[in-house]
Amino acid sequence: MLRRVRVFPDKFVDSVLQMAATRAMLELDEVEWAAAAMATPANAGILAGKGFGEGDLGGASANDLFLAVVGTEESVDKAMAAGEARLFSSPGGEGGAGEAPQPRSLGEALELQPGTNVAIISVPGDYAALEAHKALSAGIHVLLFSDNVSLEAEIELKDRAAEVGRLVMGPGAGTAMLGGTGLGFANVVKPGRVGVVAAAGTGAQEAMSLLDRWGAGVSHVIGLGGRDLSERVNGRMARLAVGAMREDPATEAILLVSKPPSERVAREVVDLSGGTPMVASLVGLETELDLPEGVAVVPTLEEGVVRTMQALGLAVPDLAEGLAEGVAEAIAGLGPDRTLLRGLFSGGTLCYESLVILSPILGPVWSNTPLDGRFRVPAPDGAHVCLDLGEEEYTKGRPHPMIDPEARIEWLREAGEDPALAVVLIDVVLGYGAHADPAGELAPVCAEIMARGGPRVVAYVLGTEQDPQGYQRQRATLKEAGCTLAPTNARATLAAAAIALRRPELVGEKFGR
Repeated sequence: MLRRVRVFPDKFVDSVLQMAATRAMLELDEVEWAAAAMATPANAGILAGKGFGEGDLGGASANDLFLAVVGTEESVDKAMAAGEARLFSSPGGEGGAGEAPQPRSLGEALELQPGTNVAIISVPGDYAALEAHKALSAGIHVLLFSDNVSLEAEIELKDRAAEVGRLVMGPGAGTAMLGGTGLGFANVVKPGRVGVVAAAGTGAQEAMSLLDRWGAGVSHVIGLGGRDLSERVNGRMARLAVGAMREDPATEAILLVSKPPSERVAREVVDLSGGTPMVASLVGLETELDLPEGVAVVPTLEEGVVRTMQALGLAVPDLAEGLAEGVAEAIAGLGPDRTLLRGLFSGGTLCYESLVILSPILGPVWSNTPLDGRFRVPAPDGAHVCLDLGEEEYTKGRPHPMIDPEARIEWLREAGEDPALAVVLIDVVLGYGAHADPAGELAPVCAEIMARGGPRVVAYVLGTEQDPQGYQRQRATLKEAGCTLAPTNARATLAAAAIALRRPELVGEKFGR
């Protein structure tokens, strides 16, 4: 195989565009591996691991962009062309003749667009805090998409943001929606009555999508970054966000979404609801909190949206309708030796919610993001496993599975060969930034696995009908392939457990309601 690198000195594009260019190269036949990235030391290490030489980057630094391809001679040339086209034919690329030059700094961007009030920052973590401080100095809110920002830098940023009355959403905040405008990996939702405050990316997407599909709509979604409700960060942005939602006339109820927070911080944050109905989906929190009137804490994302709908006097659909029959159909013909479950997730919060639901039903479930450190993969033979394939250990040198399904297809094929597996559980996340047709990529593999007597596939589609991919269209593709579909991630998880245990009645689990 031929290896080739092309460096673009002093050229930056954000990580979403880097991933899109990577996907454009990987889609070509006979391309074994490809990447579009900044020449940081970490990325140079990835190149070395793929067999590139020390001199291939030619002394490039973190300020320089590169394309790298491994493939046949013909495919390498085509991949380089496809990567360049994807990078530089989009806003923020090189631009054509006669076009105005693109701004190269925040200051230049604000000169071109002086009314800007939000900056989306997606640069390597070593530089992200400085750029966020520049945005705060300019008086604008920040969506800090970058990760690998130190805890100390996050605290300093959020202290300063609180002083000037601005939001710092992040670091690692992938989703927000302000005033009807989606930022990052957001879904297209109708305006409505619920404000979502989320320290979880796909948790925010699950909440906003269910609220849209069930008729409540969404006023705003404020992402916090996964550490905001920790003891040290102390809910610095959660406090500001809840206060802003409380004062917003369009917001009639607040839904707080997080993996297990500091109990003290969570209690202090929900105390700020000020009489506005609030539901906190604190996924995996085991301790009951002493709560103010009008506040409820629940253990799943589904239950959080259900309780929020009820607080507004709105009806909730029957989430188990027809699901037991679908599970019974999936069970039919499964051999008695097939007893295990495997979850292959692109959404980290969805994976975590499934672990919370499955563990009391199945016993230990092994994961790369385990509830209990004793059950961290690699798992022993005979174990149930749920993997968050969006975690760093699975995305080094390749796009996130929400953007490119190829990595998950490899895992699906491997699962299909396991004679002990009864069921594979997958999520399919729609919205801005996600793959244009994820179900279309995954469905043929699912159909192939099931057609030859392999494990059944339970799929959950996270999205709305207004999303570019189309919610019903994606579901129809998976249903035609033979997948068992569920209306929420929690119901999909119960359906998968029901198949593994041959107990269809599990899909009616009430989560304590």
